[in-house]
Amino acid sequence: MTVVRRYVAFSDNPAGGNPAGVVLDAADLDDATMLKIAADVGYSETAFVTRTLGERHHRVRYFSPLAEVPFCGHATIATGVALGPGEHVFTTKAGEVPVVVADGQATLTSVAPTIDELPDSTLAALLTALRWSADDLDPALPPQVAYAGAYHPIIAANSRDRLARLDYHFDALKSLMEARGWTTIQLVFRTGDDSFDVRNPFPVGGVVEDPATGAAAAALGGYLRALRLVGPDSTLHLRQGDDLGRPSRLTVTLVPGDPGVRVSGGAVALD
Repeated sequence: MTVVRRYVAFSDNPAGGNPAGVVLDAADLDDATMLKIAADVGYSETAFVTRTLGERHHRVRYFSPLAEVPFCGHATIATGVALGPGEHVFTTKAGEVPVVVADGQATLTSVAPTIDELPDSTLAALLTALRWSADDLDPALPPQVAYAGAYHPIIAANSRDRLARLDYHFDALKSLMEARGWTTIQLVFRTGDDSFDVRNPFPVGGVVEDPATGAAAAALGGYLRALRLVGPDSTLHLRQGDDLGRPSRLTVTLVPGDPGVRVSGGAVALD
């Protein structure tokens, strides 16, 4: 019998954070079965440990209710805490992701991030699907597509009110994201030199919004570093989920000489 453990990640309170399913022994499960389990669980992602490659080294796959995703940050944090304290390595479809766990907290280090331009025509289509206009954008944070294991357009609002009013066209945004290979849309509002409020539409996963998105947090860290919008050794604080009533807190750390981006947070078992 397959055992699905349930956690919330990026919170120390079961009422907050982003729920994730965790299956620690998925060696005998095929893709269709993992997708069905993820759909039955109903969370934005469920992580499956499909193989042990060595001591504290695991192959991990991630499924939303609708599809497999190459990498998921909050399910990685949850899986790390489920595996227990110590230093782990997850081999994912995006690459190897070290995870350090201590005292109910986990820190993942992403694969090396990249950023790419968002063509004007694609940005226009994205803004239309979001029901935003160009006047809603913060010119200090230019739209880009960032990657740190999964692709996320980064779109910055010029006000907290604009971020709060999330009312996008679900089918149109889903179609655009599927065509471009995007996992979520990272909507941000800069609240301070090292702090951001963020929201993540996730229609390709079958949910309107993700309450906490570690992969997008890593992508944002890489974007900010590449554009020199923060210092090379910054610690960033992301607030997410408040608009959904599921407060989540993500810490992003940039370390000089380390090409990856570190994303930290807690996880609490729901079972």
